[in-house]
Amino acid sequence: MYRVRHKTSDLLYSIFRYALVIGISFIILYPLFLKVSVAFKDKQDIYNPTIYMIPQHFTLDNIRLAAQVMDYLPLLANTLLFVTITTLLTAMSCALAGYGFARFSFPGSNVLFVLVILTILVPTSTLMVPMYLHFRSFDFMGMIQLFTGKNGINLLNTYWPSMITAATAGGLKAGLFIYIFRQFFKGMPKEIEEAALIDGAGGFKTFAQIMLPNAISPLITVILFSFVWQYNDTFYSALFMSESPLISLKVASLPAQANQLIPQLMGFGSNSGIKADPNYVAMIVDTGILLAIAPLIILYLFVQRYFVESIERSGVVG
Repeated sequence: MYRVRHKTSDLLYSIFRYALVIGISFIILYPLFLKVSVAFKDKQDIYNPTIYMIPQHFTLDNIRLAAQVMDYLPLLANTLLFVTITTLLTAMSCALAGYGFARFSFPGSNVLFVLVILTILVPTSTLMVPMYLHFRSFDFMGMIQLFTGKNGINLLNTYWPSMITAATAGGLKAGLFIYIFRQFFKGMPKEIEEAALIDGAGGFKTFAQIMLPNAISPLITVILFSFVWQYNDTFYSALFMSESPLISLKVASLPAQANQLIPQLMGFGSNSGIKADPNYVAMIVDTGILLAIAPLIILYLFVQRYFVESIERSGVVG
């Protein structure tokens, strides 16, 4: 009797577990499958009520039009270059800051680390106005005003605000990354640094040649999450670089651009007065969004093992 109850409870638990996994997978993958279906669906399939997911007339016109509207390849190359540079700057600066908090004790270090933790808790929108004003009249320690007499230089609509914040460990989610590095370096044995000190290495040399090569795990975690979050970021991009060619900004303006450009790309003049079919515009917008997230999907296929390990080790999701 006990064995029967035990087997029944195991069976019910397995059914519940599989149902939960299938349900969550469906919620995550259904929008992606829908966009893939729309990307290859012909215009005449829109009004056929018998067609749901699998198109009756396959076409690549939606992908071609969406790529033309977005100017896709130059936009993707520019975005990847920007995201790669800011990711590397963020990883290097946050690793250095985390090492400092883990290994060097100085007056006010605990207070500074509490402030770092607060940057995780405080919504970034509360910093929007001071950061905007800071980079609109950027003046490092008053040196520009001292030598030129001007009230700083305007760095808005350039890549410099993101580069500067990334290089100074103040960029997107930097507080979380500093915390990850600090916890890792605190767990490393001090004997390694003492041996390096005996061999004549200073603090920076010990960090660069001894500690950092051993921090592969947190480095991968930070680089992966920083790359994905920076790629998807619209807050800092819209605040500092509203006119820059970045995919996150392009997706936000895609419906308006598709409405304007599709009649011209289909051979109608700009003054013809012909408006695009709203349902067809929606198809092109969905295809454009699929093109925008395609690099992240491809990235995930190759490094999914590191993503899972990163989540397990850091507890970070999203």
